[in-house]
Amino acid sequence: MRKIAGSNMSGFSQRDHVFSSILSTPLFPITTMRSADLIRLLTLAAIWGASFLFMRILAPVLGPLWTAEIRVAVASAAMLLLMIVTRRDMRFGSNWKPYLVLGALNSALPFALFSYAALTLPAGYSAIVNATSPLWGALVGAIVLGEKLTARKTAGLFIGVAGVAFLVRLGPAQFTPQVLIAALACVGAAICYAIGGAYSKKKSAGIAPPLMATGSQLGAALILLPFLPLAPIRGEITPFIAVIACALALLCSAVAYFIYFRLLADVGPTKALTVTFLIPLFALAWGALFLGETINLSTLIGCSLVVLATWMVVFQGSAEPAKSTAS
Repeated sequence: MRKIAGSNMSGFSQRDHVFSSILSTPLFPITTMRSADLIRLLTLAAIWGASFLFMRILAPVLGPLWTAEIRVAVASAAMLLLMIVTRRDMRFGSNWKPYLVLGALNSALPFALFSYAALTLPAGYSAIVNATSPLWGALVGAIVLGEKLTARKTAGLFIGVAGVAFLVRLGPAQFTPQVLIAALACVGAAICYAIGGAYSKKKSAGIAPPLMATGSQLGAALILLPFLPLAPIRGEITPFIAVIACALALLCSAVAYFIYFRLLADVGPTKALTVTFLIPLFALAWGALFLGETINLSTLIGCSLVVLATWMVVFQGSAEPAKSTAS
């Protein structure tokens, strides 16, 4: 695979149905999984980590908006077809509003922002910042839902911000205004996920996750559509680019969501959410392997701080289950 000039998450989008039911635990739950579930978890992390690699390849050719639009449009078409084949009622008449709102917050805006960042940042950078989503989720939950912002969560938030700052300032990509803006775009995407999670808890917790995943992808495609004439495609669409675009849409959105839902059913939300810690590792590996992106000590320190911060927020070190605020 060719190296992109300037080389050095989908994210994942449906985490809103997970945050409301996370069980606090002092242990890293991956150690108690069956081998089949562990394989699914690692596969999911590898796929979602690859999404940042694919965006890094596509964005310079298609532009950020077209990269995001192709991802959600192709994914929604495939997922909607599956819903029709399995005779699942999407209930567009009653669910159209949450489909559009969460489509914007969980797909359209984050995917466009991550694609914009991919013009400048290494794939691993974006994936590491994406892992801060639970941190912002804790902050938004405290502000919007009245959830308790404990000292542990607050410390985790500060550690996570420090990890991102460390990565951006001292990582292998030279610190420039463009790098800073791209990093802020990634932070904005992570905050979108957090706001989407809060909205879901208040307004759409009763919608089945497969329906929400499909409907929100379709909503995202409709939201991005009017803006496409403002952002013409930048380069030539070769067969290689077409294959990568299909992989981003079908593998990283459609297939990945259904693997995730299978994990939720088999192991529960706590263990399924451990994929958050693994995505940056795969993104770093894919970027280094296929794009020649650099991984240095600063990258590993920044990644470690973010993963530690996310662990502090997600797993509260108590045997008591976290209180759900889903309506």
